Amino acid sequence: MLTLIKNGYIIDPASDREGVYDLLIEDDRIKLIDKHIAKDGLSEEELTIIDASGKYVMPGFIDLHVHLREPGYDYKETIKTGSMAAAAGGFTTICPMPNTNPPIDSPEGIKLIMDKAKEDSIVNILPVGCITLGQEGKVLADIRAMAEAGAVAISEDGKSVMDSGLYEKGMKEAAKAGILVFAHCEDKALVGKGVINAGHKADELNLPGISNAVEDVITARDIFLAKDTGARLHLCHVSTAHSVAMIKQAKKEGLSVTGEVTPHHFTLSDKDIPEDDGNYKMNPPLRSLKDKEALKEAIKENVIDAIATDHAPHSREEKFTSFTKASFGIVGLETAFALTMTELVKPGVITLKQMVEKLSANPARILNISKGCIGEGWIADLVIADPETIYSIDASQFYSKGKHSPFDGRKVIGRITHTFVRGKLKYHNERYGKR
Repeated sequence: MLTLIKNGYIIDPASDREGVYDLLIEDDRIKLIDKHIAKDGLSEEELTIIDASGKYVMPGFIDLHVHLREPGYDYKETIKTGSMAAAAGGFTTICPMPNTNPPIDSPEGIKLIMDKAKEDSIVNILPVGCITLGQEGKVLADIRAMAEAGAVAISEDGKSVMDSGLYEKGMKEAAKAGILVFAHCEDKALVGKGVINAGHKADELNLPGISNAVEDVITARDIFLAKDTGARLHLCHVSTAHSVAMIKQAKKEGLSVTGEVTPHHFTLSDKDIPEDDGNYKMNPPLRSLKDKEALKEAIKENVIDAIATDHAPHSREEKFTSFTKASFGIVGLETAFALTMTELVKPGVITLKQMVEKLSANPARILNISKGCIGEGWIADLVIADPETIYSIDASQFYSKGKHSPFDGRKVIGRITHTFVRGKLKYHNERYGKR
């Protein structure tokens, strides 16, 4: 089966191609890219034609940080519904974190996720394993065995390993196994009962705050440990100006340290929280305006490598309540592209090339996988988007089970129209193609 995408504006930093081209897909591969590809001699039964005039054609997005909740919390999300949300957002590859029930802390757990993904997922799933057994911070998981089973990284996501000696051993094991360490930087002793960024908004709402030091202290520790162990360290959901400064310094020193920022952290600050509304509760919390601007500058200067969603769905009861009662987390897969376009591209903070680097090419580089490129012979993981459509986000229409978002009703620009995974159309204008 052949699919011909006509007149699309291809943006592909990996091949340094940007402009209007035709693109031909044959089976699961990109067969040909040219200024004009004729359809002569091909019947309608053999060829599907998509007119992408006025639209962007990009390598499929890669999300380094999602929570699919399965096993154990299927009422929040499943691999199936999470993958549907991913495809709707233009993500063709996602990395689910291991803080499920039970946690993914063994090769058997990794295999469980991969087998379930083969059955239920319409996008590529690359699982992440725990650093310690049960995420209890006491005994290292079998990191090498999880890597051999298919884990691309280890993480204690949702918390940090507070025993630095044990964490150092885990980093050494990850380095030996050739996989990444994904770090959620949070000093548990400093968090206390905090639910919101420490500052004027916390005082106004009379809520316990979470200081920047909660993140910064562990960011510094993890960078030092990565330097000593040779581990490849990826810092998740960076939210503070000082964490950005430390990443910048680590890169200057040639350390293997990368970082991601979420759309909610570069779009909102704690000043945007209107009231005691659990939809604005996330971890790390929405920081100060100064921190938000530092994150945007770091994305612009390429200090930050990737945009990741930290997609963390919950039930309605867990989010539509007060800060002190609500669960931490935000649904992000289906809003990431539009928020990036609206907040970063359209205002001129970053270029189209930088956007695709941070959503696709750089995550592929960080994971060291053969994705994130539109080139002849490459797997056809592709996304097409209309960059000019203006609409209001409607959380009730998410494919995710999580129907909560602080962006519900927010006007944005840019909508995903098609998502191809291994050459097959998996999403088309809010409609799923045949698997």
